[in-house]
Amino acid sequence: MHAVLVSVTINNPDEAVNYLRSDIVPRVKESPGFVAGYWYGDGQTKGAATIVFESEDNASAFAEMLRTQEGPGHATIDNVETQPVVANA
Repeated sequence: MHAVLVSVTINNPDEAVNYLRSDIVPRVKESPGFVAGYWYGDGQTKGAATIVFESEDNASAFAEMLRTQEGPGHATIDNVETQPVVANA
């Protein structure tokens, strides 16, 4: 398994959370190789996500899609990286 780690700056808190719940989470769940996703942060200025995929290829493809797509501007992606999952519970 591999995880995609994402950090964001929130530009519009209410709209960002609404967009996350109504659009982002459902789309991510449909991504090839999706295992689990967790979105967290202070809900006002900073946010982050850990999204786990079955393979490195799935995680890399998802990370590349994040780097190239443009959203509605409710949040700005600061960093996207992939890491192998070395343990889970």
